[in-house]
Amino acid sequence: MKKLKLTLVKSPIDRPERQKLTLQALGLKKTNSSKEVEATPQVLGMVRKVEHLLKIEELAN
Repeated sequence: MKKLKLTLVKSPIDRPERQKLTLQALGLKKTNSSKEVEATPQVLGMVRKVEHLLKIEELAN
């Protein structure tokens, strides 16, 4: 399965609570924090909702 590296590049301040909770579920708490996740349909759905706040990179296996 593909892996993605997600980096929070914009602050979730002044964003809807739902977007803040989505970032928390992805494990991103502070600006410039990164997390490697599996590209499952559930994760891809969460990423799509907050992609304007993230930098997304595909990792080679």
